[in-house]
Amino acid sequence: MTGLSTILIVVGLFLAGGVYSFSKQGMPRGVIVLLAGASFMCLVAGVLRIQGIWE
Repeated sequence: MTGLSTILIVVGLFLAGGVYSFSKQGMPRGVIVLLAGASFMCLVAGVLRIQGIWE
């Protein structure tokens, strides 16, 4: 596992926690969707780097 992959996965999980927290607080749906998209992209990029598909 490379350093960048680890950072991408950690940031993705951090953003996923933000999505959960913001949804509990009743934040606007646009903010929640934006965070969910960013979280998904970080997690996918981290996993693709681990698999060696995206270098």
